[in-house]
Amino acid sequence: MIHPFSHAPQREHTGVKATDRQSSPHPPSDHRDSGPDRDTSRILDPSAPHLSGFAASDLTDRDAPVVLVIGAGPGVSGSVAKRFAREGYKAALVGLDEQVLVDLAADLESSSVGYAAVDVTDEDSLSAAVKHLGDRVGRFDVLHFNPSSYRAKNALALTAEELAQDISLGVGALLTALHAARPYMSAGGRITATGSMVADVPNAMAASLGVQKAALRNLVHSIDSTLKDDGIRAVSVTVRGILAKDGAFTPDHVAQAIYTAATQDTTAWRTEVPYSGLP
Repeated sequence: MIHPFSHAPQREHTGVKATDRQSSPHPPSDHRDSGPDRDTSRILDPSAPHLSGFAASDLTDRDAPVVLVIGAGPGVSGSVAKRFAREGYKAALVGLDEQVLVDLAADLESSSVGYAAVDVTDEDSLSAAVKHLGDRVGRFDVLHFNPSSYRAKNALALTAEELAQDISLGVGALLTALHAARPYMSAGGRITATGSMVADVPNAMAASLGVQKAALRNLVHSIDSTLKDDGIRAVSVTVRGILAKDGAFTPDHVAQAIYTAATQDTTAWRTEVPYSGLP
């Protein structure tokens, strides 16, 4: 049974800072226990002091693919984990709020192979989390990156320091995660990222968000160019709509678009795939 470690309360995190919010609310998570049959060992490794909480089980089926979700929570990122799980993937989760991770791991049941509660803007913390998970599961087949920061400030109110902080979360953390995950990835691996239409049509009242999403898309292009000769491809999915509980832009529908982008034909690979809603 997974229980949260005792540690100081942390900010709510689905990839978003406490003072920030996504463009629309996520459905509430379902607080359920993981059940008595869950075979999961808990680790708080003193050699990795940056991990506030960590739990993982060894991957007994080494043929099972693994999706690593950065910025895991109850919204799009959680739906991505569940969508890949339906195809036989195991899910490794990284996020800030340990209780959110525990709840998502419980929802995933046997498809969850572990989580690490860390601040993804802390390079040492994120690297330690990814490496510890990688050591336990032995492989990452998909790295999905979800975090972004919504800061309600226009260009005159936004400071350079705040912009740098937001880019660290919404862009820089992908590099940190990739550097740590790369030794566990092989040909056929995929890097996916949740993009947004604000990369093309900025929201003037949240100036940093468009910068993050434009930079993230550019970084994904660069990652793909760097890794394609190794058989690893990268793609961002540009969500051209507002996340909602109903309609074409629910987290589950966006997750399906991300899964479809990750499994696209490599002979006609696109590093950016727009999602404009259901056909």
